[in-house]
Amino acid sequence: MAEEDDQDSKTEEPTEKKIRDAIEKGNIPMSREAPLFTAMLAFYIYFIFFLPNGVKTMTGTLKDLFEKPDQWQLETGPDVMSLFIHLGWSMAALLTPMLLLTMLFGLAQSFAQHMPSFVLDRIAPKASRLSFSGGIARLFSVPGIVDFGKSLFKIIIVSIIMVVTLRGQYFGTLNAMFSDPQVIFVKLNDIIREMLIVVLMSTGILTAVDVVWTRYNWHQKLRMTKQEVKEEHKQSQGDPIVKARQRSAQRDQARRRMIANVPRATMVITNPTHFAVALRYVREEMEAPTVIAKGQDLIALKIREVAEENNIPIFEDPPLARSMFAQVSVDSVIPPVFYKAVAELVQRIFAAEAKKKRRLK
Repeated sequence: MAEEDDQDSKTEEPTEKKIRDAIEKGNIPMSREAPLFTAMLAFYIYFIFFLPNGVKTMTGTLKDLFEKPDQWQLETGPDVMSLFIHLGWSMAALLTPMLLLTMLFGLAQSFAQHMPSFVLDRIAPKASRLSFSGGIARLFSVPGIVDFGKSLFKIIIVSIIMVVTLRGQYFGTLNAMFSDPQVIFVKLNDIIREMLIVVLMSTGILTAVDVVWTRYNWHQKLRMTKQEVKEEHKQSQGDPIVKARQRSAQRDQARRRMIANVPRATMVITNPTHFAVALRYVREEMEAPTVIAKGQDLIALKIREVAEENNIPIFEDPPLARSMFAQVSVDSVIPPVFYKAVAELVQRIFAAEAKKKRRLK
């Protein structure tokens, strides 16, 4: 009951991560009827194309053995071994095509449903699998009832096929029993072929239904509650509160590094109080001025304060400060649109330094 209530609360579609994790753990939708259908199909192909020649070859071998026993000397151990090897090769020629077809079709159905993968967790022993109450719950669950219905369907279909086929061939079989032995094998071959065709058709229909049901049931079991979706989002994207704190800490570190660069500035352009942009220009180091710090409001005031402490020229140019703050990022060279305005300020700085040097002389 608790399991049903839990399943009812799973109203959300499974996420890609949920599906990927399930597949990695070996939880994949695999129809139990597909291997049976492919085995039946392999046997039918073997019965039609390989068995007649194989039986003919085996019959010839046994015929030589029983009709001409003097050809086989069984006086020593190697003679007996030689006979067994001869019979073994004949039996292998008869059964090998069946084994190869069964393996080939089995691998094909497995690859068609899902790429096989080795998952140790699926074969590891678990005490929960030995639980009596858990076994009863699985037996009377929806999948258990569906499995019972499939088994009952197979029993009923096979029984109906046996009754209808044998009933229709009753008198023909009786007549064949009193005729040439080869006629009996031909008649038996026809009966088995008819039964195989009907069984294959029935099993094919059951397999198609079971594949659809298996995938649907697997998808339903992977559905998630709203809380599970939230938890998974937190795990994949990170806790919003923690991420906000991390971003805040990163911004603080970036601001501290930026303020520490202000003493290296050549000039500071201000709004005068709302914006501040610190530029560095050294002819030997760079081709154009570079923004090494910028800020708004309190950060702008801090940049201005550090510039004043280090005797860095401060120019009040509101349009230029706003435009440069909006268009140029930190550690970036100013675009050509600002060259003329900044060049005039650089010229004023160089002129002031030259004037100062002349005074000192």
